[in-house]
Amino acid sequence: KPDDISLDNMIRQSLNLIAKFPAIIAYSYQALRHAYHRKTLSIRHPQLQITTAENFLHLIKGEGSYTRLQSDLIDLSLVLHAEHGGGNNSTFTMRVTSSTETDIYSAVTSAIGSLKGPLHGGANLRVLDMMEDIKQNVSDWKNTEEVENYLLKILNKEVFDRSGKIYGVGHAVYTISDPRAALLKVKAKELAVEAGRLDEFELYSLVETLTPEVFRKFKGEQTTKVVCINVDFYSGFVYSCIGIPKELYTPLFAMARISGWCAHRIEELTFSAKRIIRPAFRNVYEKREYISLGER
Repeated sequence: KPDDISLDNMIRQSLNLIAKFPAIIAYSYQALRHAYHRKTLSIRHPQLQITTAENFLHLIKGEGSYTRLQSDLIDLSLVLHAEHGGGNNSTFTMRVTSSTETDIYSAVTSAIGSLKGPLHGGANLRVLDMMEDIKQNVSDWKNTEEVENYLLKILNKEVFDRSGKIYGVGHAVYTISDPRAALLKVKAKELAVEAGRLDEFELYSLVETLTPEVFRKFKGEQTTKVVCINVDFYSGFVYSCIGIPKELYTPLFAMARISGWCAHRIEELTFSAKRIIRPAFRNVYEKREYISLGER
């Protein structure tokens, strides 16, 4: 009953999607490896006695190929990314689409389309690319002055992708700190020790420490804007330490956020004043006289 928007059916559909998303993502990745990279097609069955995080790692890496700390990090990441208010782009997309009373599968598809954008779900991949560039171009990762100067070059559009952005920094809501990033950082350090990548973690931490001051210097001493890292800053590093392929970073975000999306859909379609979402747009151009086609 895809078009049945009764509460009971929406809850049933939501639980079904939340439960199946890890397997859908893992099997899709295995199909990708087989079809495009000529790798062995490995289809493993989920195990009922282990957690969702453990099952996901089992499906993409195999039995016994992950540690308890790695599965704990995936579990933490799923919780931290599960929901973040209705204003984030993919959740708002979910609510807008759901407000038309379309089926849940169409609504989730629209939310995934939003999440796919590099400014939303793909942000941690940009952080990874930026940090790789810093690692290659900064000779001493512990040299505060050298790292700071390179960050200034990034802001000045002189190096890396010349966008003038330090990725993983700044948020539409958080300014002093992103509590999700703070929680992830603690476990990320433990994971870095386990993976033998503590030096790399310390470089991330140094960039986090230096960026607010670098940003202030770039903007001018009088700026009042405060910036902090967001959850994307460490999430890519965590996934890299665990050995999760980059192709799965954004799908892993969707695997977490599907629960939040479904909750927002149910709320959107069950509150008493429900109506189709139709934002107003006002033209700010000056009024122009119409010129007929023959006179143009």
